[in-house]
Amino acid sequence: MSFVPDSFSVPTTLVTETFRLHPLTIHDVVRDYDAVMTSQPELWERFGTLWSWPKPDLSFEQDLIDLAWHQKEAQRRQAFTYAVLNPQGTQQVGCVYVDPSSTAKYDASVLYWVRTSELSSGMEAVLGEALRHWFQTEWPFRQIEYPGRTE
Repeated sequence: MSFVPDSFSVPTTLVTETFRLHPLTIHDVVRDYDAVMTSQPELWERFGTLWSWPKPDLSFEQDLIDLAWHQKEAQRRQAFTYAVLNPQGTQQVGCVYVDPSSTAKYDASVLYWVRTSELSSGMEAVLGEALRHWFQTEWPFRQIEYPGRTE
């Protein structure tokens, strides 16, 4: 079953002065693995109980499998995952996950993170603000939850 209407054209990019998003695919595995593993303790603290991810021994191959899964979900229009890159597109600085909500109160659940090295720069707040605007103006959802960020 499709998460978004068949007539909806899923956005493929969001570009700001601070970052750019594009759909996460297997071709991002090198940048993604680096971003995940250099931020593993903080990511585990945030997502470990929810997803049991990322474990300290996450392999490159397992990350590739995870990315392939996310890519397939997007092809099926069941969920959407985006790589957050620096403005030059050379380094992955985070990820955005757009999933169906597990509660009827919300149309979608949006989780996002930035790599540990970007936390002190304010990148996470900038990303969050841009995402809220993007989802209000470009996506068909009326009620969006941001787990861990809203009540």
